[in-house]
Amino acid sequence: MRKSSQLTVIAAAISAMFSNISVAQESTKGTKKIETIIVSGTPGGRGISKADASFAVTNIDAVHIEKLSPKSTADLLKSVPGVWVESSGGESGANVFVRGFPGGGDAPFLTVSLQGSPVYPAPTLSFLENSSLFRLDETISTMEALRGGPNPVVSNGQPGLTTNFHLKRGSSDTEGTFKYTTSDYGLQRIDTVLSGELSDDLYYMVGGYIKRSSGIRDAGFTSERGQQFTINLTKELDNGEINIYTRQTDDTGAWYLPTPLGIDGVDASYTQLGPLNRQATIYAGANSYEMQVDLGEGRGWKGHVSGGSIKLELDNGWQFIDRFSLTKGDANTHGLVPSGTATILSDIADNGENAKGAVTGTLYSGDTPVQQLGRWVVFKDIESFTNDLAFSKSFSQIDSAFGLYTATTSAQDWWSLGNTAYHVLKPGGEMLDDVACNRSLSGCDWNYDINSTGDAKTIALYTTQTYHFSEALTFDLGLRNENHQVDYSVDEGLDSIINKFVTYDERKTSWTLGANQRLSQTTGIFARVNKGYKMPYFDDFRDNYDSYQAGEPLIKEVSQLEIGYKYMSQNTDFFATVFANEVKGDTFVRQPGTPAEILTNEALGIELDYTYNHQSGLSVNLNATLQDAEITQSPTNQGNDSQRQPNWQLRIMPSYEFEIADMFATAYGTLSAVDDRFGNNENTVVLEGYSKIDLGLMIEATEHVKFQLSVDNLTDKQGITEGDPRNADAPNGRYIMPRSIKFSVSYNF
Repeated sequence: MRKSSQLTVIAAAISAMFSNISVAQESTKGTKKIETIIVSGTPGGRGISKADASFAVTNIDAVHIEKLSPKSTADLLKSVPGVWVESSGGESGANVFVRGFPGGGDAPFLTVSLQGSPVYPAPTLSFLENSSLFRLDETISTMEALRGGPNPVVSNGQPGLTTNFHLKRGSSDTEGTFKYTTSDYGLQRIDTVLSGELSDDLYYMVGGYIKRSSGIRDAGFTSERGQQFTINLTKELDNGEINIYTRQTDDTGAWYLPTPLGIDGVDASYTQLGPLNRQATIYAGANSYEMQVDLGEGRGWKGHVSGGSIKLELDNGWQFIDRFSLTKGDANTHGLVPSGTATILSDIADNGENAKGAVTGTLYSGDTPVQQLGRWVVFKDIESFTNDLAFSKSFSQIDSAFGLYTATTSAQDWWSLGNTAYHVLKPGGEMLDDVACNRSLSGCDWNYDINSTGDAKTIALYTTQTYHFSEALTFDLGLRNENHQVDYSVDEGLDSIINKFVTYDERKTSWTLGANQRLSQTTGIFARVNKGYKMPYFDDFRDNYDSYQAGEPLIKEVSQLEIGYKYMSQNTDFFATVFANEVKGDTFVRQPGTPAEILTNEALGIELDYTYNHQSGLSVNLNATLQDAEITQSPTNQGNDSQRQPNWQLRIMPSYEFEIADMFATAYGTLSAVDDRFGNNENTVVLEGYSKIDLGLMIEATEHVKFQLSVDNLTDKQGITEGDPRNADAPNGRYIMPRSIKFSVSYNF
């Protein structure tokens, strides 16, 4: 669908919705609603009423998170309009796309924040995106998700999506939860949280989890293991508060990768990883350094995110806020990565009709399905420290704020990619002996090995100014001047020779203009335009080193326009946001060491976010996105649709509360549907659309005891989220997760 036709559809949709909302508005005159306060997109997180915000924000509270029962942080983001999430790779390693922004994977336009501070300033590095560093548990109270808006000006200047998670905090009452969860795939998980008052005006919250399982795709061993512990302390002062927290995480899980399509026995429940292939010997670098690895370690995060804030109301009317965060740990990756198309044993050029299994000694016949699989190993040691300081004051008609954001970011990487060998194509299929290239130190295909170290420093001055023309009409302006420095060196080949070295220093100014008009007590409109930048980090220089040497700044320039309508009554919230954006300078690298494609992308669309709650117990949540994302500049793909971007997606979640046998119960479900997508920029690989149904039931047996049963992918739909990102022509794809059932019992006090 091209933009001219889509504009017609959008206009018709808006007209219909506005006419429907006007009827609802008349029926709710005189009602009052407690205002939602949001802190994302405001200097230092000082907060603003959602009704007065001139940008689109989605709020998801702990009750909604519990109903969604997400398998990962990225899975939760499916509830945010304008966001397309591919969370089929496991707990870590999701692909998150925002409002048609370009990307070949990972989450280049996503920032995950905790208590208002980014968990890691670089949204994406190779084998690491922000959601991989964050695990959901019972310590989370709410999530805010801000798309576009003032994002390019505040905090780390993310032009795309910023999600901000808030921890639960203590109060004068001692409260707690103990929760046990199991599943049909062997999950054993304990969650706890406890909060209360330590002394006068000093409050605490502690909590965490322990879990073990063999994975939704059964690997035949304990492939999912993790634990997390969080402390949140808050001291209330006469003129403000001090908050300190730490979140210690050690959580890893199997890395689920694309599998061959159209092969008997290979479906959404399939995983190649198993006891016969998890332990491997790889040979890395020019000197064929030998290493024993356990591919069962998968992907994960072992480290901590710690930080805090101080908020003070000063005597002269100024407000002072300082937020800081320290992140440090290891985000390693181990996996069996497909290389090319599946075949049969007799078609391997360097083998006869049969070959033996390297572990069992089984003699396999010539018609045995086989595939080359790379035994990839990535060690990634990361650290970052951010500080966001802001002063703000309200004058007669102007709200002024001035801020200073600083960040230091580092990453030390050791990679061995490749190490390919033919494996029997079945769950846990072993490597083959008697295949010449399997015995070669260089493997059956290419190898790419590096040892790199990088440090980045960001210093940004920003200001926001809001002018109140009246109680109902406001205009705001935001400016940000950012200096970004990178020092980076790479040893490609692991031969102790630095062959790529970068000293980078660039400065950019981002801006935003917005307006908000309250039309009535329940309705309003807003408009915003902004221009921001995604600054380059370490992998951008490695993958585009020749372009950098030729003077290319490697900065992605993002321009956005938003026009929104909002309706907030006693039982209904409705937001419709039309967006248009352009991203210049995007680079796409299909495989390490290959030339990059430099692109310009444009997108036009509309987001719908609707929530209805009725006294009868019926509630409905709906979010939908209709968009057209197009490559407008490319050496070879101009005019094509942006890869992996659906033209539409829909998510409806009805819920009904009722009483049964003197118990309070809630039945709920979710219908998700997505359009076809193209798996590559060439638009030659079609990923068919699909729909999925989830169901759940909660029963509050007593005031303190609650049971929950949730079924994900009720009909066991075999949807595909992506093709083979390393070889678009190979008939490989990654299925959505198969049907799974979870049951939990919790005790609340």
